[in-house]
Amino acid sequence: MYELKELENGFKYIEIQNSAASAKIALQGAHIFSFKRSDADELLWLSNVSAFEMGSAIRGGIPLCWPRFGNFDKSLPQHGFARTAAFELVSVREENEKLTTVHLRLESSDESKKVWNYEFVLDVIFHISESLEVEMITTNRDTKEFLITQAFHTYFQVSDIQNIKIVGLQNKAYLDTLINEERVQKGSIRIDKEVDRIYKESAEDIILEDGDRAVHIGSENSASVIVWNPWIEKCSKMSSMDIDGYKKFVCIESANALDDFRMLTPNESISIGVKYFI
Repeated sequence: MYELKELENGFKYIEIQNSAASAKIALQGAHIFSFKRSDADELLWLSNVSAFEMGSAIRGGIPLCWPRFGNFDKSLPQHGFARTAAFELVSVREENEKLTTVHLRLESSDESKKVWNYEFVLDVIFHISESLEVEMITTNRDTKEFLITQAFHTYFQVSDIQNIKIVGLQNKAYLDTLINEERVQKGSIRIDKEVDRIYKESAEDIILEDGDRAVHIGSENSASVIVWNPWIEKCSKMSSMDIDGYKKFVCIESANALDDFRMLTPNESISIGVKYFI
């Protein structure tokens, strides 16, 4: 079953429940902010002080960075504009008792053309089941080509940041954006300070280990992985962030970033996808 809900301020979201899992997806930003398998704890972290109002990005869940990842392109807002845009609900399909498919869409408008002057369609499809799958499909509806970078900016809930280990990126080259230096990952990743790294070669299976829980992360059509945690000082200065929020999440993002950009010709479509399972 599913239900379209609306807060008093007009903020809309979909609540999904099937025999395998439950989820909550905001129409703003096509932003899933809760996914819980029926026999497991919550997968996604959400700030206790995050705003649920139009025009303010949700802090937590899976923000969609589109048509740009990061702030390398100063002509667009950081991480693009999709995460605060109002998507249309195309359909909710209850495929069977264990699988619900949600389809949301964003199309170019007079408002979007003020910041990015192209005709486009962005479809986002969620598969809510024993695993969580998300796909972004970009279609160029313009008469000229355009470039995109994009990411699933996923906040994973953890017991404590110092308990976790990220496996699968060993021997991968990465850009440490804090010091703008290229390095190579030695062994698994542990976090005990601010981390902001763009790994330039994705792995088939990345595993977030947290005690006896292991979250498997698979990506499709992306060659970049970002690992991020703001740590103490930056966390205290961020909007809509719990003061000790850094202890309770890590971001592991599947992306087309840096040189892994996509150039779309007129009427061309491309997709990027992720799958998370415990």
